[in-house]
Amino acid sequence: MKIIIIGAGRVGSSVAESLVSEANDITVIDSDPARVADLQDRFDLRGLVGNAALPSTLHQAGAEDSDMLIAVTAGDETNLVACKVAADLYNIPTRIARVRNVELREHPKLIGEEGFRATHVIFPEQTVTDYLLKLIEFPEALQVLEFADGRASLIAVRAFAGGPLVSHPVKELRRHLPNVDARIVAIFREGASVRVDGDTMVQPDDEVFFLADTQNIRTVMSELRRMDKPVRRVILAGGGNIGLRLARALDTGEGLDTPERFNVKMIEFNKRRAEVLAHQLSANVIVLNGDATDEDLLLQEGVNETDLFIALTNDDENNIMSSLLAKRMGARRVISLINRKSYGDLMQGGQIDIAISPSYATLSAVLKFVRRGDVVAAHSLRRGAAEALEIIAHGDARTSRVIGKSIEQIELPRGVTFGAVVRGQGDRTRVLMAHHDTVIEPEDHLIVFVENKRLIQRVERLFTVGVGFF
Repeated sequence: MKIIIIGAGRVGSSVAESLVSEANDITVIDSDPARVADLQDRFDLRGLVGNAALPSTLHQAGAEDSDMLIAVTAGDETNLVACKVAADLYNIPTRIARVRNVELREHPKLIGEEGFRATHVIFPEQTVTDYLLKLIEFPEALQVLEFADGRASLIAVRAFAGGPLVSHPVKELRRHLPNVDARIVAIFREGASVRVDGDTMVQPDDEVFFLADTQNIRTVMSELRRMDKPVRRVILAGGGNIGLRLARALDTGEGLDTPERFNVKMIEFNKRRAEVLAHQLSANVIVLNGDATDEDLLLQEGVNETDLFIALTNDDENNIMSSLLAKRMGARRVISLINRKSYGDLMQGGQIDIAISPSYATLSAVLKFVRRGDVVAAHSLRRGAAEALEIIAHGDARTSRVIGKSIEQIELPRGVTFGAVVRGQGDRTRVLMAHHDTVIEPEDHLIVFVENKRLIQRVERLFTVGVGFF
């Protein structure tokens, strides 16, 4: 696939890194020569310095025969104008724009085919906010991902010594929970994947990924670790767009399935911004003007009794330091927004419970449009190393490699697991775990776990509909 990526910042470089490894023809455009040179040094791609909103720049990038344009600069205007030019002058079929101004969500005509002609728009800050809300609902989880319009969920947890299934084989899960259908699709131990079958032993500190009907998530999770107390007291460090949206959601309950009420405090360093936040949020949210790395301030605001501390400033170092300090002072759980990949890899799973990268959130949103086949959802996992897909099986037994076959009859590469099958529509939708004797039917949605993204192309080929395939 020939792809033009506009923007060589953290998001653009993460998207380029993921896609260039999959044999795509990538051209990256940025106005900063140093950024372009850095990407060219690190990856096998073409770099171009220029203004991507200009037709001449897109022409140089080979827009005439490109399949996709992904505009992820820091400027909404540049991203949207680039989509308009790509559509009107070069007829690029897929045009994805990253837009930070959430107000534009209320005007789909402006950004869609009647306006700037973006075929898909990604609102990364809202994506991160929604992700954080799921982690607040499930405080024991490392990652919470939804499929099939929320009917099925993929959860990552850290196995805890003393959990009923810990130090026991995976096959005992069904005996422990005879009325709950769930599937462990992957286990990572000390950073390496462990092959999962019925005799695989779950060990303490394993990172376990399991799929289940969303309504059964907490039941399955209790088999792997001790259930934490619900989150009630939250401190947010940083009152930017994400912090504001998160505070508002916790105050109003919007986007949350839990009826719990939250005690929310927000620490914002900039005095003028703190005043704006105080006016925009209800009196239930306490806005403090101060430094989240100030030990005295954290002590005064009861960080030692806080259920969750979330660092959301634009400064990685500040987020790391405030999170580490909050954890040392007694915060039960800490989450830190970290942009730099090296920092995130270093901090994840240590004293910082969860490190979230906005660039990977954007990458997940992009992936479902890049993947070949009818992909409903795609999620980047383990900081880009793994992936989970919801993909529709089309065709029939003659033209498809999967339809009409049971799971055990399908030749899957090692590292690829069929986790669940979503069958039916509307009120008749059922979530079936993908057991060895489950037979795939036309239009089934399959939830597939791929532990190494290098296997993605083989999965895509598996779902390609052939002509007269036997």
